[in-house]
Amino acid sequence: MRYFKVLIAVACSLAIISCGQKPKIALKKDADVLHENVDQLTQVIIYDVFTPPVAARIYGYTSLAAYEAMRHADTKYASIVSQLKGFKSMPEPQKGQKYNYALAATKAFFTVAHKVTFSIDTLKKYETKVFAMYQDNLDTATFSRSVDFGEKIGKAILARSAFDNYPQTRGKPRFLGSTDNGKWRPTAPDYLDGVEYCWGTMHTFAIDTSTQFKLPPPPAYSDDKTSEYFKQNVEVYEQSKNLTAEQIQIARFWDDNPFVIQHNGHMMFVNKKITPGGHWIGITAIACKKTKADAVKTAQAYALTSIALFDAFIAGWQVKYDTKYIRPVTVINDKIDQKWLPMLQTPPFPEYPSGHSDISAASAVILTHLFGDNFEYDDTSDLRYIGMQRHFKSFLKASDETSVSRYYGGIHYLNSVNAGAAQGKQIGEYIWNKLKLQN
Repeated sequence: MRYFKVLIAVACSLAIISCGQKPKIALKKDADVLHENVDQLTQVIIYDVFTPPVAARIYGYTSLAAYEAMRHADTKYASIVSQLKGFKSMPEPQKGQKYNYALAATKAFFTVAHKVTFSIDTLKKYETKVFAMYQDNLDTATFSRSVDFGEKIGKAILARSAFDNYPQTRGKPRFLGSTDNGKWRPTAPDYLDGVEYCWGTMHTFAIDTSTQFKLPPPPAYSDDKTSEYFKQNVEVYEQSKNLTAEQIQIARFWDDNPFVIQHNGHMMFVNKKITPGGHWIGITAIACKKTKADAVKTAQAYALTSIALFDAFIAGWQVKYDTKYIRPVTVINDKIDQKWLPMLQTPPFPEYPSGHSDISAASAVILTHLFGDNFEYDDTSDLRYIGMQRHFKSFLKASDETSVSRYYGGIHYLNSVNAGAAQGKQIGEYIWNKLKLQN
């Protein structure tokens, strides 16, 4: 009897297929859709080779759009953008009408992504599959209503991006530094001009201004070999000669440098990686999945981490181009060892403070508040790119390791990684204390 029931079921399936009806696409969990959306965006950011500050801007606007749509699935969650600077009031769903807020969040997310990335065709191919899934599982009215609501949210978010001083600074001249003593100039091996020197003028999301969290100046230039300025270069040089296997692994794991250009004779090619911000977005995904966070909590985590990334980049870049501080490789080549190169390739912008230390500390503070201190996890964010993963006992311990990795890699002074981490922690705490997250 059981055998005949199986035959009947198979026959029915074949009959459906023969009549031209496609099998229904299974509806994914809301949180899974949000994670896949962000992962798809990360792939595009890598492919398009956006600079770390610009990548943080992309994550910021897209994640805020997704959250402002998704939060309506749980009325206890408050609007975030209403508490940030420069945003207009967000559209509201129609009362008494049915919505799928994960679909709305997806539409909002990609409405923004289309305007802030280059590889739009890649995004659209992915979106087509996502929308097909929802069309298979929603009635026409709910589908259309949800898409329309998401698009309105996305456009409202984009209105702010047109006036945040990013479009206004795209025609800026190249920044080639200075030959003055102690000042940044393009670094070996490729001598690229300074990246995003106007980033400190960007309009922040949550902190008051780019200069709100001030840092003490770095050691002043001196030819005296007993000075702090000279000793910090000797320290970097000596450390590079005595790295342990663990320190080398730490430096490589946190490199996250999208500018790395590989040389093979006369040939040059770019080794694409996630950005520093992308790494912490990946850690956010890991925390959400490990805690089985629902879609609204997931969208909130991405939004808050992105705010921290965006504002910390602005504050750090303000100091970088105010001080225009020289990189270790320049001083060491001039004064100590003409042939020396750091283990990591020096990124093309001034040294003080460490930007990676800054944004990592800010992100770690936010994630600690969201998921708790002593949150153990395996960081697999970079696994598919560099084949490495590491285990951490807390977000703050991970950010501490991020900081020192720049020193091990020979691209930052120890003072600069400590200063960046201090500023980032202040920014993270300020953002957390400023925002009301529940109604």
